[in-house]
Amino acid sequence: MLVAWGVTSGGGGGSRNDGKSGGSDPVESITPGPSGSGPAISQQPGGRDESGENGGSGGSGGSAGSDGGAGASSGGASDGASSDGTSTGGAGTVGSGTDGGGTAGQQVPAGSPLPECKPAAVRLSLRTKVSYGPDDRPKFELIAKNTSSATCKADLGPKSAVLTVTEAGGEDDDPIWSSKDCPAAAGPLFLKVPAGATVIHTVDWNRTLSAPGCATPPAGKAGPGTYLLEAKTPGEAVQRASFVLAKD
Repeated sequence: MLVAWGVTSGGGGGSRNDGKSGGSDPVESITPGPSGSGPAISQQPGGRDESGENGGSGGSGGSAGSDGGAGASSGGASDGASSDGTSTGGAGTVGSGTDGGGTAGQQVPAGSPLPECKPAAVRLSLRTKVSYGPDDRPKFELIAKNTSSATCKADLGPKSAVLTVTEAGGEDDDPIWSSKDCPAAAGPLFLKVPAGATVIHTVDWNRTLSAPGCATPPAGKAGPGTYLLEAKTPGEAVQRASFVLAKD
């Protein structure tokens, strides 16, 4: 009887243990639950990664910015093309004569109350492009800088500021063109030169030849080659420059 009771008691204990272990079994059956929570956690970082990918899209935007930079480069290339246009436009603007603005000289009447510039007060220089294309008209710039503190007028007319063109390496040293040979206006050309300022007077040359006293010049025009340009004004040293007329 004692043995039977012990066995019965052990069985009851086993039944209670089974109840406890049964409680632990559901816990084990919940184990997939944490594994399910694991994916939930992995999804949350995954969402952050997507945000990061959106950020990566921002990085792509940065890459688009790089493309934009390339556009700026193209713009830079456009800027390079406009620089050429500006250079040509600049020559055209200066070539517009004394009635232009900026540094172009303002013409004043010979009877203007402005005093004439003294040679010591005005420094003259000469400028032209290095080369001209087959269809370009050479432009010669006389530049007058007033170094004094008083505004004055300078005569840059074709007989006062004489421009000559000579063919380099020619058979003689006689000019093929001179501004004083047969000018359209024989009188003076006074330009106002403000104190401390610089003005520019531009002469266009159509490449035709000239002869003194409006005599009949040689036929034809100046051909391709290198030419010497000189400017002579009273009381000033001779100014010189050279340029090339390119071939077709």
